[in-house]
Amino acid sequence: MSHIVGKEVYKSLQQRLNKFPQGAPPSNTLYQILELLFTEEEAKMASKLPIRPFTLKKAAKTWNLSEYNTLKILEKLCAKGVLLDMNNHGKTTYFLPPPMVGFFEFSMMRMREDVNQKLLSELYHQYINVEEDFIKDLFFSTETKFGRTFIQEPVLSADNEIYILDFERASHVIQTASSIGISTCYCRHKMHHLDQACNAPLDICMTFGATASSLTKYGYARTVDVSEGLELLHIAYENNLVQCGENVREGVSFLCNCCGCCCEAMTTAKRFGMLNPIETTSFFPNINAHTCINCGKCERICPVACIEKTKDPTIQPTRREPHPDLCLGCGVCARNCPNGSITLLRRTKKILTPANTTHRTVLMAIEKGTLVDLICDNKAFMSHRAMAAVLSSILSLPPIKQMLASKQLKSIYLDRLLASKARSVN
Repeated sequence: MSHIVGKEVYKSLQQRLNKFPQGAPPSNTLYQILELLFTEEEAKMASKLPIRPFTLKKAAKTWNLSEYNTLKILEKLCAKGVLLDMNNHGKTTYFLPPPMVGFFEFSMMRMREDVNQKLLSELYHQYINVEEDFIKDLFFSTETKFGRTFIQEPVLSADNEIYILDFERASHVIQTASSIGISTCYCRHKMHHLDQACNAPLDICMTFGATASSLTKYGYARTVDVSEGLELLHIAYENNLVQCGENVREGVSFLCNCCGCCCEAMTTAKRFGMLNPIETTSFFPNINAHTCINCGKCERICPVACIEKTKDPTIQPTRREPHPDLCLGCGVCARNCPNGSITLLRRTKKILTPANTTHRTVLMAIEKGTLVDLICDNKAFMSHRAMAAVLSSILSLPPIKQMLASKQLKSIYLDRLLASKARSVN
């Protein structure tokens, strides 16, 4: 009976996780993962937590415990890497992150003895790479992506330098971060336990701001200064790793340095073709047919296998071309072309990047149909400041997205706000 009750507890936690745009489809494999990371009591308590950041007082009230006992539980969950504590203007708030990007990664961002990481790696591989429901939901359930690609800055021409914005530069994210944390790469660490890891650098995963501070506090990251952060970025360039970070303009929380063989974003891009799992850069490579020596290095080195020989027999000699719908625009091919025959051009489509995490989350929730959960679950957004942030994000959306938001909320208050905005525009 205890086994059945325990399983129900993990189902409740899964349902809680699935209320966030980056959810976790039910699976026996998922329940095994959650059992490794949460005790039954921890799963029961975590399933009751709000979706958005909450205070110690809020958690104590939710759990009907004293603040002293609540604090001990929260600190234990943070130490296990399944909860984050964040200091915002001297006030500590807590956040139960989604599985990915979140506690799945945190569980493998250092060597640890309290969890069987080999078994965990095997379960992650089964859940993410074999069963596919999770990876499809994570990358393809919304138009707005949670991650975006950064251009490899050394290949930018003088013309491109004029058009690239600060938030499109990984170096700018590093230089402006309030704190920088460096951790073990989740993807390559997982593949190491499966005996399939490559030789790319392992300790090169980057987090920033409050996320970095929390992970550093509990030993999941080490703090570095800007100069070391930039040096690690240079090392990532030299190892042909692709920079993928949070899809926001302000307050980027993570920057992964991804290889084409271990990283889930890269392998998903190769498996599912034109369904871009992460947002591209504003650039696209162009191969000069007159100077290309047809060595094939660009084809071999492309992390998402988007460059291949032309199949048109009328084109002689055979040359290589990048597929525009598959290319992430990272610039790795241009960096490695021995003859300098690859240049970067601006894409014709406009890349729209959400302003911040709240803006991105609201967009994803609208597109996934979970906006009501985001705003109303456990009264997570009942504070004026939090509600104002959400409504501000909704009011900044295109009209069609505002209509979707209004339909999902069925809110007279929101309808009046949208109508008022429309009148002010007209």
